[in-house]
Amino acid sequence: MNQKNLLEVDWSQIPAPKDDGAANHLMGTRIPPVSLVATDDTSVTLSALPGRSVVFAYPRTGEPGKISLVDDWDMIPGARGCTPQTCSFRDLFSELKAAGARHVFGLSTQSNAYQTEMASRLHLPFPVLSDEKLALTKALNLPTMEVAGLVLIKRLALIIDDGRITHVFYPVFPPDRNAGDVLDWLKENRR
Repeated sequence: MNQKNLLEVDWSQIPAPKDDGAANHLMGTRIPPVSLVATDDTSVTLSALPGRSVVFAYPRTGEPGKISLVDDWDMIPGARGCTPQTCSFRDLFSELKAAGARHVFGLSTQSNAYQTEMASRLHLPFPVLSDEKLALTKALNLPTMEVAGLVLIKRLALIIDDGRITHVFYPVFPPDRNAGDVLDWLKENRR
């Protein structure tokens, strides 16, 4: 099964990811000083950012009219939903900022060129970070999966306060509700 529309997904037909414990070590971890290229042509070092940052990570966004990475992409638990997740952060961006997020970033292992096109197409008000070389992924030992020979970050969201991870959302399902869950947490845990 392959649901063609990137935004309208019947989540009851998609397998939910299970908590495999692969993110348990992240709470309280200091972000390593790794610089990542962003879709706004800057280099971002999350460890150096003051205040509260929200980083949501995903395997890879799709491209309208293009075939999936693999035929059974929708049936890989946690794979489907990157575009709906990203659009939900876009739609709640102002509220996330009002609730205390000084910075909001998307994160994947896709190239900056691909992400820049996607950010423009989806009209994102925040930068997306490319960890194409897996520098941050390896340094933090982020949960990953391998699909078609590519290492992809499993879907999660991090709250980072002054360079330290203070909350982890993992696993994330359905992806289009992740931004709302993050917003609720921010409102309940103001700094």
